[in-house]
Amino acid sequence: MTDLSTQTISDIEGCRTWVSDKTLFKLSEALNVDIFQLLVPINDDEKKAELFLPQRIKKLRQHLKSDIDKRLDIFFRKKGKKK
Repeated sequence: MTDLSTQTISDIEGCRTWVSDKTLFKLSEALNVDIFQLLVPINDDEKKAELFLPQRIKKLRQHLKSDIDKRLDIFFRKKGKKK
């Protein structure tokens, strides 16, 4: 349903790889859930979830910033070559 390999799914589930925005979209569509639900831990113990979520959000922000910076660098390098 996602066109992702079994190994990729396993790596995502095991937190061994970072997930791109496109992959998050594919997973959310296949599972019929909102993307944010893929980023929130499922945990019966609310205290643990409250402690875990800010750490995940901080990590997510760092990865998103890094990804955006890389994409902007590539975009402006390509644009500079066209001039």
